[in-house]
Amino acid sequence: MHIITKRRLREFWQRHADAEHDLRIWHSVVRARRYRTPHEVRAEFPASSLLGEGVTVFNITGNKYRLVVTMRYDMGAVFIRHVVTHKEYDRLTKSGSL
Repeated sequence: MHIITKRRLREFWQRHADAEHDLRIWHSVVRARRYRTPHEVRAEFPASSLLGEGVTVFNITGNKYRLVVTMRYDMGAVFIRHVVTHKEYDRLTKSGSL
């Protein structure tokens, strides 16, 4: 999958160094795959949540952080929307910004 953009991952792990390892692994796994359905993503990442319209949430660093992406299966692309702490994710959820 083509990941747009790794910069958001990098910026996050510069602020939260403990997330770097897991974000790098997520990036390398997803970049090497070509997912065609949400079910294929769930098979690889069972703890991920599918929110609809291609929005998928990945738990990072033991659910300490959340990675919110839009999966465009038809394009073979992943758009990184948010990389946030669990607390920030709760605020996004309450505000309807996901």
